[in-house]
Amino acid sequence: MKLYHTSSMRIEKPDVLHSRDKLDFGRGFYLTSIREQAERYAERFTRRRKDAYINEYELDDNTPGFITKVFTSYDEEWLDYVTDCRKGKQNEQSYDAVSGGIANDKVFNTVDLYFAGVITKDEALGRLKFEKPNHQICILNARMIEQHLHFIKAEKV
Repeated sequence: MKLYHTSSMRIEKPDVLHSRDKLDFGRGFYLTSIREQAERYAERFTRRRKDAYINEYELDDNTPGFITKVFTSYDEEWLDYVTDCRKGKQNEQSYDAVSGGIANDKVFNTVDLYFAGVITKDEALGRLKFEKPNHQICILNARMIEQHLHFIKAEKV
């Protein structure tokens, strides 16, 4: 599977150590299968007059011995998982990678309101059911990166 990671630099040897804590799927290396999504994210760098690179990788289709959790929609399970990760309650040993919808601006606002206790879980789920998920995959396990994620190229935007 072809994946993209946007950064201010070329990343030939990604790792999980340089990730921030308390992100959607926890601390890991985040990628997307949607090139346009990576290009939109690159605009965040260029608007701040920083360099932007779209790094391209190939993830092996078969990753024996590694466990990947896939969320197919913004449902209660996704919301609970993202909420736990943002609270720092991620259990990094549960999954080696997590794939699913990204909390873009509109989704993030809903999750934020729920996280702050302003809206209930049912209200949040009601808003999220109309959103079409983008895609992100977070590789949480350094060995999975080393064994199954292969750098192809980096393109400066």
